[in-house]
Amino acid sequence: MDFGSQYTQLIARRLREAGIYCEILPYDLEETRAIEFAPNGIVLSGGPESVNDDVTLAAPEYVFTMQVPVLGICYGMQTMAKQLGGAVENSDKREFGYARVNIVGESYLIGDLKDGTDGQPYLDVWMSHGDKVVVAPEGFTVIGQSDNTDIAAMADDTRGYYGVQFHPEVNHTLQGAAILERFIKRVCGCQALWTPRNIVEDIIESVRAKVGDARVILGLSGGVDSSVVAALLSRAIGDQLTCVFVDNGLLRLDEAEQVNQMMGQGTDNAFALNMITVPAEDRFMAKLSGVTDPEDKRKIIGNTFIDVFDEQAGKLEGVKYLAQGTIYPDVIESAGQKDGKAHVIKSHHNVGGLPDYMKLELVEPLRELFKDEVRKIGLELGLSHEMVFRHPFPGPGLGVRILGEVKKEYADLLRRADAIYLEELRAAGLYDDVSQAFAVFLPVKSVGVVGDARRYEYVIALRAVETIDFMTARSARLPYELLEKVSSRIINEIDGISRVTYDVSSKPPATIEWE
Repeated sequence: MDFGSQYTQLIARRLREAGIYCEILPYDLEETRAIEFAPNGIVLSGGPESVNDDVTLAAPEYVFTMQVPVLGICYGMQTMAKQLGGAVENSDKREFGYARVNIVGESYLIGDLKDGTDGQPYLDVWMSHGDKVVVAPEGFTVIGQSDNTDIAAMADDTRGYYGVQFHPEVNHTLQGAAILERFIKRVCGCQALWTPRNIVEDIIESVRAKVGDARVILGLSGGVDSSVVAALLSRAIGDQLTCVFVDNGLLRLDEAEQVNQMMGQGTDNAFALNMITVPAEDRFMAKLSGVTDPEDKRKIIGNTFIDVFDEQAGKLEGVKYLAQGTIYPDVIESAGQKDGKAHVIKSHHNVGGLPDYMKLELVEPLRELFKDEVRKIGLELGLSHEMVFRHPFPGPGLGVRILGEVKKEYADLLRRADAIYLEELRAAGLYDDVSQAFAVFLPVKSVGVVGDARRYEYVIALRAVETIDFMTARSARLPYELLEKVSSRIINEIDGISRVTYDVSSKPPATIEWE
């Protein structure tokens, strides 16, 4: 149950990594939906609110009458304590960052887990809270204390109720994954059935049940997500699938040829999909002429994609569905969850449904999956490691890597610079060490000197990040020698570029893409 924590998605990922299926649902979930879901256990997430505010968020009463184990994390622990008769007060100082929690009682949740012993066993954890529980509810025992919090963890083994003031979902809590695994497996009795093979089988069964004998059209970009969707649908419905590859002028260097070689018919690949390639560069460039706002560009590109798909679908008989490679982070960032309360960070062209005039229904088999899960099922389906671990490429393509107005001249310069960058990353053996790397075109000019001639041309920014879930990321610490080599090649080999920079921003506060 989500109370608005920035780490809610990370909790879900940790549970899934342990092989347990979970869903993120709002804190005010209707009781009928909760009963229908029939959970083996409930986790109450952290959140930015205070349980002592006049208007605050609380868990529904049925959470504590469903007779299933409950784990409260940070705010989740505080609302559990207050709702069950304990007390919560504002702390004199906020506890943020590393903390040591001394284990002072026994419980099924902690058991013999510890990071060290200094007179008594302790856990190294990560805290982020202002309020604290000062009186545990009846039936609970205190099992953990920190310097700032006398009740840093509490347990009621009889009912399977637990509260931890720290965040077990983050890597800084060293035993965090083990604590979560104990809760879901030992306390809740869940079995580790959320495996790539089972996920594939479940998606295939669901797609066949939904689609029947209708035909499906898929927008294939050649990226990881759409390629995995293509492989899934090929296995599920075979020739009922037709892939449409739109060459919109915003692709990477030689992208169209590579996609046809990897996925098209008449080549040595495992799928040999029915594929239509649509040349549409002039159409997209005309639509984007004069447009500078990032959201407007995303919407124009997304709407133009849909128009192209609609036209192609109209040429085929029996097409009822449009398949898309939407994944969970897309939905989260677009605030596209049915019950989501997130702010829109940026629009994704494949989130939010289809326009009324379009007669197709959506098929989104990856909508509930994180990127690492998508890659795992891609390997399970037999896709190559090179394809599955290809760096993500945004749906709007180079359209959001060209700042401001998109022009063919800019796209041509950028795709060549990007190709040099990735080529050198691979040559240095660093491509797989970073999660995503790409070049960005800056529509500003800078003075440079090439040979004996003055050059007043455009600027390229290089970006490389390291991340686990693409919800947070840090800039990759690439060797200066590599960056210098890439910069030299770009400036010397591409007329029109005079300067190269490197982006060291983290996410947050920045996003991974520049627009």
